[in-house]
Amino acid sequence: MIKTQYNTIVRAIRSDNGGEYISDAFCSQLNQKGILHQLTCPQTPEQNGVAERKNRHIMSIVRCLLCGMHVPKSYWHMAVLTAVYLMNRTPSRVSDSSPSTEDTSPLPRPVPIFDFMVPESPSPPVPTSHPPLQVYTRRPRPPLPDSPLAPGSGMSSTPLVSTQSTQSTQSPPTSRYPSRIRQPPSRFGWLCSTNHPISQYISYLGLSDSYHAFIGMIDSVSIPRSVSVALQDPKWVTAMQAEMDALQANQTWELVPLPSARLVAKGFTQIPGKDFGATFAPVAKLTSVRLLVSLAASHSWPLHQLDVKNAFLHGNLLETIYMDPPPGFQAEGEYAGKVCRLRKSLYGLKQSPRAWFSRFSEVILSMEFVRCHSDHTCFIRRRSDGRCIILLVYVDDIILTGDDTPGITDVKQSLGKVFEVKDLGALKYFLGIEVARSRHGISLSQRKYTLDLLQETGMLGCRPASTPMDPNLKLSVESGELISNPSMYQRLVGRLIYLTNTRPDLTFAVSVVSQFMHAPRTSHLDAVYHILRYVKTSPGLGLFYSAGHQSGLSCFTDADYAGSQTDRRSTTGLSTFYGNHLISWKSKKQAVVSRSSAEAEYRAMAQGTCEILWLRSICNELGFMETDSSQLFCDNKSAIMLASDSVLHERSKHIEVDIHFIREKVRSGIITPSFVSSSKQTADVFTKPVGPSLLQSSIVKLGLIDIFAPA
Repeated sequence: MIKTQYNTIVRAIRSDNGGEYISDAFCSQLNQKGILHQLTCPQTPEQNGVAERKNRHIMSIVRCLLCGMHVPKSYWHMAVLTAVYLMNRTPSRVSDSSPSTEDTSPLPRPVPIFDFMVPESPSPPVPTSHPPLQVYTRRPRPPLPDSPLAPGSGMSSTPLVSTQSTQSTQSPPTSRYPSRIRQPPSRFGWLCSTNHPISQYISYLGLSDSYHAFIGMIDSVSIPRSVSVALQDPKWVTAMQAEMDALQANQTWELVPLPSARLVAKGFTQIPGKDFGATFAPVAKLTSVRLLVSLAASHSWPLHQLDVKNAFLHGNLLETIYMDPPPGFQAEGEYAGKVCRLRKSLYGLKQSPRAWFSRFSEVILSMEFVRCHSDHTCFIRRRSDGRCIILLVYVDDIILTGDDTPGITDVKQSLGKVFEVKDLGALKYFLGIEVARSRHGISLSQRKYTLDLLQETGMLGCRPASTPMDPNLKLSVESGELISNPSMYQRLVGRLIYLTNTRPDLTFAVSVVSQFMHAPRTSHLDAVYHILRYVKTSPGLGLFYSAGHQSGLSCFTDADYAGSQTDRRSTTGLSTFYGNHLISWKSKKQAVVSRSSAEAEYRAMAQGTCEILWLRSICNELGFMETDSSQLFCDNKSAIMLASDSVLHERSKHIEVDIHFIREKVRSGIITPSFVSSSKQTADVFTKPVGPSLLQSSIVKLGLIDIFAPA
């Protein structure tokens, strides 16, 4: 009707999630017409403000009609028809129609019950195809036919409605305001084919303008899957040319003839002892990253991010290696047929990461930094006045924080003199983790990573799940049939493992499905898809570190006794906090079968002790001395007694000697075992699948917040 009546094309329809709008028939009709269907988030009528405001306008007129004419509320539907009828025929500022005394609209009139004046000598009824309607009034009146009133029939002579305003050939109304075509957001895509669009579970309305712009920027970036795809994009060709210029500027290689009996090396064909020696190069632990962010939130320190361009090109090679010229940049002229003899390390070589880290360590140690023994990628420089700078490096990505602001500026300038460093400003995006900061604290999430994962697996429109794993699900090695493509399962589980860096609520479920990587079956793949369905409910959920002073390490440990249906081993769960900030967590099957629940809990406490000792060590190196004893919480009193008592019990004498080191730490005052009730146990969610209510309470206790949740 809009196309025929107003010569306007309908491009998009926005509605709420009413059943009449998400029915298969309605969605099928929109698909056939090529109309985009935008659904608002639940309980957010402000996203459809135009329609909601019009509903309010209509209902305001309805109330006036009902109250003014003293009509019972049971006739409200007739009042709605009358209100809409009058609104459609009332001149407005956006209409160029002129009033008229005659209405020739083909649309039917509503029941005239609201005090229409009846002529004393009414004209004969005009035959129509519509049956007559009964009119209800305050006083008895004769029935009126459903026909237009003829001119001069006793109605007011004031012109009210224009005959031109209802003609089917009418041109669109002209407004004194400039017209604007609303283009649907590209990120929504064709969502009308699903009853559960992703737009219902994520919103950007609560973000600041600057962070909203940053989110839109990173969402618009797509990385090609292969060189051939990258060569089709002019921007990537330019980037590749810039990379080649950097290789030549750093004198990474020289073109020489390939000596006889020598092969061109590739990363996967290098021979140990000949083409490379030691290859290990440390990278920052994600636990160290979270601890650093927690310290910054606790002490109101700024967080800066640097990126070293062409990092691997700065490493020095000790071996002689030959390489073919890169694809698309073949040597020509006098250099045709020659190969590259590398002078410096290059991407793809096994020793390149080690060569780069050695070079970076030399430079950063020359700036009076000290390497932390607990994490070799963490460096600290402390002034005599107590001010400090902490630097953390993950390959070529660097995080800087501390209370020495002038010193941070000097470090940036000093690094820029040695390497080509790009100052990225405040930390916002690090290793796929989005960092959002406000006066309330710092949020860590993997929203873009999650949305990309859902899109690649075709799960953006899936039906959401309330838990990552069904509490009644029992997986085994032989449940279901073997899947034809195990590598797909392995890649998918690997990506979920990385997602647990900011989503501890997924840890147990991902730990279970990762136990079947060698021979995955259909039931295991169904469990993975169930995790994805749960992830869809809150793509932006992540850690939140509140602002304000935090101190003290504590650890919660728990165990699910004989929980594995395959080998009856128990599952260890632990969560470690710095103040109220969740720093590390773990869900892991124990190495041996425990003979009692107390033994399983005792082994879990030993794992928690190891985690506390490492965190205490790195905190002490960073200058945050942990002088007080760290609390080790457990909900099993027998396990606490085992940790506090050195007496050899009949049911504990078989436990490995190294597990009993917890007693030594208790006696030295480093660890204090404490009992915690199950209702306050934060590690319970890491040992077994839980229901929706317990899961939500665990999310609150762990300090997870979704800043992208619809209001």
